[in-house]
Amino acid sequence: MVGNKIQIDKKKLVLLAYVAMLSSIGFAILVFGSQGTSDPSKTLSGLSKSLTSQDIQRRMSMGERILVTADNSPDKQAATKAFASRDYTKAVELLNSSLQLNRNDPEAWIYMNNAQAAERGDSIAISAVVPIGGNLNIAKEILRGVAQAQHQINQKGGIGGRLIQVQIANDENDPEVAKKIAEQLVKKRQILAVIGHNASDASIAAAPIYQAGGLVAISPTSSANELSGIGSYLFRTTPSVRVTAETLAQYTVKTARKSKIAICADSTDKASASFKEEFIWAAVAAGGQVTDTSCDFANADFNATEIPSKAISDGADALVLAPSIKKINQAIDVAQANQNRLAMFGNQTMYAFETLKQGQTNVNGMVLAVAWHPAANGDQTYLKNARNLWGGMGNWRMATAYDATEVAIAGLKSEPKRDALQKALSNSGFSFKGATGEIRFLPSGDRYGTAVLVKIQPGKTSDTGYDFAILKPAVSGQLPVNR
Repeated sequence: MVGNKIQIDKKKLVLLAYVAMLSSIGFAILVFGSQGTSDPSKTLSGLSKSLTSQDIQRRMSMGERILVTADNSPDKQAATKAFASRDYTKAVELLNSSLQLNRNDPEAWIYMNNAQAAERGDSIAISAVVPIGGNLNIAKEILRGVAQAQHQINQKGGIGGRLIQVQIANDENDPEVAKKIAEQLVKKRQILAVIGHNASDASIAAAPIYQAGGLVAISPTSSANELSGIGSYLFRTTPSVRVTAETLAQYTVKTARKSKIAICADSTDKASASFKEEFIWAAVAAGGQVTDTSCDFANADFNATEIPSKAISDGADALVLAPSIKKINQAIDVAQANQNRLAMFGNQTMYAFETLKQGQTNVNGMVLAVAWHPAANGDQTYLKNARNLWGGMGNWRMATAYDATEVAIAGLKSEPKRDALQKALSNSGFSFKGATGEIRFLPSGDRYGTAVLVKIQPGKTSDTGYDFAILKPAVSGQLPVNR
């Protein structure tokens, strides 16, 4: 699948053994999700509001600087210098060499495609905004989806002979940084679309800026209800929490036969709070009850060990864990404290490598509602290309990021302009067959919803002893806006 032949310098062969040693770990992270769950607010130390325009520029790159420093290498570093000097041929050569040692580096793939596009000239540019400093592995999952779509279209000659360039931006999932990045992207008239943001709070903060600037943003992962109808320039390829929460609630009450449910969420995170609200509504509508058990991951005095016993005392026969990504460790702590006493269920944030690695037998049997699973509605071309490029099929974040990029490309094909893209995606007749199935948008910008149920069970794929397995076929539909 690689366009250029990759040559191996003999002096680098000594590194291949080390790369092979890490490959199984990297594959597990690729398939099952993030291990990085650092809190972006701690990363930025409250400095986001004082960031200057130059600070924001340093968070953005077409290939002139490395943003994912964890994947640095001598060749990659030299490639960025060549890119900055406009020696694109040299940059491509060096990035090819770097990818030979680490083919799972999405930043290098994007920069290589950018260099090839710059070498040819007259390219089409989009941006991918991801939380590199806040949640590195989630950022890389999203970038892999973007990189795969970019590489695929560029191998076919781009759009009307114009190759696609992707400018990467790091917002760290911080709403204030997201705003400043959005302001810069709106000013860059060559940027025709944005793939992002990751966190719902970041997307909500940036949406009015994209709306005012007439720049389409397509989020692959933001699911909060507050994004529905927030503007005519924001779309998303992940289902809203309304869809995933209803799917999980229906299964919990009607299939798993759980009648009294306790739920834990993060009150400071809009997606988590939205999920809790929607789950409660759907569970009650299905005939279940939700206990008054207090379980807020954001509480300063949160004590995971007390939650399961309190839920049982309140009469619960099931426990739903719906954390934000920055609170996933607290959710896993609750699962461990539960010790399989209550049946457990979770939102798609729980679909992460550390859930399996840390939870082990304590999460065995947990059922999650997620956007996608390779065994459900898997586009075979996408899966084949993912295996060839990354050595694995990836998880739902990579697939929805791929779809977001493919949707942007499809919308730009008729006329590569900002307003034309918005009109194309807003057209009621727009439809695209992506990795996660058919993609159509509601007038609110929401994707016509789909959700998939998966179950944690013993398995060998993740190297943890447990895997996420498909439980039932995808459930399609969108709850009515007016209830």
